[in-house]
Amino acid sequence: MPSFESPREPSPRQGIRIAAPTPDALQAETRAAHEMLQALGLQQYVSTVADGPCAVHVEPAPALLALAPQRDTTGLCQALGLDTDNRPDDLAREIVLAMVLGPVAFPFPDAAELRSAVRIRQHIVQAARKTALAFDTEQAERPAGYWRYDEARGFTIEPGVSLIEALQKATQPEASGKLYSFSCYRATEYVTLLGIAQELQAAHPALYADLQRQWETRAIMSGPFHDVFLREYGSMDAPLPSRYYVPGDRLWFRNPDAHSSNVEGYEGSWVFYLGNGLFNNFWKRDQPYTLTAKCVEIYHWRDGALQDPQGRLVLDESIVEARVAQTLADPAAVQAVLARMLRRRDPQGVYAEGGCIDATRECARWILPGTAQVVLPDIAPPGAQAA
Repeated sequence: MPSFESPREPSPRQGIRIAAPTPDALQAETRAAHEMLQALGLQQYVSTVADGPCAVHVEPAPALLALAPQRDTTGLCQALGLDTDNRPDDLAREIVLAMVLGPVAFPFPDAAELRSAVRIRQHIVQAARKTALAFDTEQAERPAGYWRYDEARGFTIEPGVSLIEALQKATQPEASGKLYSFSCYRATEYVTLLGIAQELQAAHPALYADLQRQWETRAIMSGPFHDVFLREYGSMDAPLPSRYYVPGDRLWFRNPDAHSSNVEGYEGSWVFYLGNGLFNNFWKRDQPYTLTAKCVEIYHWRDGALQDPQGRLVLDESIVEARVAQTLADPAAVQAVLARMLRRRDPQGVYAEGGCIDATRECARWILPGTAQVVLPDIAPPGAQAA
């Protein structure tokens, strides 16, 4: 039986929080969570703190806090000697420890949803590593035979086509033999959807079948996609630390320069945190970004903004690349850029003294039978009457 520390006042809201309907149920779920942690060899890095009779927090022990000062998770992989590229369990270890370090709680109704959330994050990281796009802010294309387009329904999949395969064909050149053009924002939706679909196929086949029918009927995009599939954590009032990330997080780096942010596609950058201090690069996937490299690149977008012969504001990537290389070769210049860019971003519409770091991150909602939070808008729930 896992041991508990005494509850603290005020109740801690950090780490991984498991709530259950009864104390007996909580004991069983806590035991299951501890078995997961033990299987990953993480017991020395966590402590369990009661939060009333029906909830518990798994929080960072001193050994873990020493590895991540100020909740900086970007060095966890190196500090623990993890090989997250080649060992799936090492990626799971980094994910779990980063979640335990969370300054706000990751809530779960049971240990099964916790395990599922870790697997979804693993799927997302693995898919993001493989994803590559052709950059074009004006064109959008998908693999023929798998996708079709309708203005009212967006890009949907052909009847009978596997949603998982269609997403892989659209985003992974190995699967299709081609790079397809669409925005980094849409790409983050596809990678997120792929990670969720892969978990649903194994853990909740009925909801996966509904997801398949949804994408045969109508695509869920932009704001509705966020509302259906994602949970945002952190806030402008209680921002996350600038170096706190969990592998599989979807996040936005804002362009804090008012002028260059008017160039279509350069308002900011949507990416995934891959772990090991790296963020994916949709355009050059073999060159993922460090936090420093990402900040320096976005900072220098201001230098590449110019008007083309038609009078349109565009961005010259060759100028940006030259300025980035110049800055990265000068440690003092790097620190000057980071001093600005690692600040919290300004509110929407404001360009003042803020940097590129968002206050929030995004992760998948619960998806298992009995606790799933995903409600598909075009698929009637069980027992619903046809109109």
